[in-house]
Amino acid sequence: MNIILRSAKVISSQSPFHNKTVDILIANGLIKKIAASITNEEKIEEITLENLHVSEGWFDSSVSLGEPGFEDRETIANGLLVAAKSGFSAIALQPNSFPVIDNQSQVNFVRNKSLGFATQLYPIGTLTKEAAGHDMAELFDMTKAGAIAFGDYNKSIANANLLKIALQYVQDFDSLVITFPQDEKIRGNGVANEGIVSTGLGLKGIPNLAEELQIARNLFLLEYTGGKLHIPTISTAKSVALIKEAKAKGLNVSCSVSVHHLALTDEKLEGFDTRFKVAPPLRTEVDRQALLEGILDDTIDMITSDHNPIDIEHKKMEFDMAKNGTIGLESAFGVLMTILPLEKIIEKLTVGKEVFKIERDIIQEGSKVNMTLFSPEGSGVFTKASILSKSKNSAFLGQKTSGKVYGVINQGKITLA
Repeated sequence: MNIILRSAKVISSQSPFHNKTVDILIANGLIKKIAASITNEEKIEEITLENLHVSEGWFDSSVSLGEPGFEDRETIANGLLVAAKSGFSAIALQPNSFPVIDNQSQVNFVRNKSLGFATQLYPIGTLTKEAAGHDMAELFDMTKAGAIAFGDYNKSIANANLLKIALQYVQDFDSLVITFPQDEKIRGNGVANEGIVSTGLGLKGIPNLAEELQIARNLFLLEYTGGKLHIPTISTAKSVALIKEAKAKGLNVSCSVSVHHLALTDEKLEGFDTRFKVAPPLRTEVDRQALLEGILDDTIDMITSDHNPIDIEHKKMEFDMAKNGTIGLESAFGVLMTILPLEKIIEKLTVGKEVFKIERDIIQEGSKVNMTLFSPEGSGVFTKASILSKSKNSAFLGQKTSGKVYGVINQGKITLA
């Protein structure tokens, strides 16, 4: 693969060409030359795109695909194509397939299925066998097979001693524990944020306390054990404060927030639209503003689409019975551009690689090519025509967007939208 990218503005704080508009010569998967202008003496292919910007390839720390077992929701092949066209050159795959990814053979299966695509797939293994929350899964064996972290997707670990042992055990091979923050007893049968909206709609509420109490407990365990803990998709103002305090104490804790929690609130539930039923639930404007502040002051380490395709049979039903989840890869960048500064978005879509121990490829001569191509200009509306996933359960239909993703260059391949 030999190409020249013309007039590309580099947005990458680690690159010596940050904020410079340059031509980039790519040959055999490497960046051969970066200059203000490159002559094309060998007549190789050129890519010229309107207002082209490039950054280090984006990473999404929470993507569900379905395969194996739920191929009707999404396949690995189409999911990786969607990710690439959405600007993500790497994704962490959640283990909530059927069967779940709780052993070495399942890790090998999804990794083999992901070969040959521009977007790299990094499996997350379950923390417990069958994600049942009782017995620890084969963590070391899965690490050897390529699992980058361990957590039961959207399931909290009720057994504090099990989590304590896991945090201690993974230190032997420098891995990462992920714990979804929700006290199941306090959540009860709740389906929406506990507050004015849920009360008015007659929906059973999930109080902020369900998340915050679990985070506080897990941080106490981390302080006791050491190790590394990742708290995914936080949703409340108090959660941000708790994690900020823990970081100030020197605890090795990271966290993420989903695009939908940064952009939407529980007021979207007024029409009982199940596209907005997610876990954790959409919270209030006060919480949303605190999450945005947590991004800006770097308390929150990364942003995820928390892409979770659900088949229509489990979404088009009464609110109480519908499954949690929204797709989010296709809409992530466009929605984020309406609420955050560009450089902060790029930072939060790339720095998560360090938490998950994924190699970062700097935009400089001699480096491996791993780039996202995009434009920050232009505006639009996210519609069904924008959806590339097999499932269509997007919470962002009708949402205003800004900017445009062109695609990715990675693994010696170019995938353009």
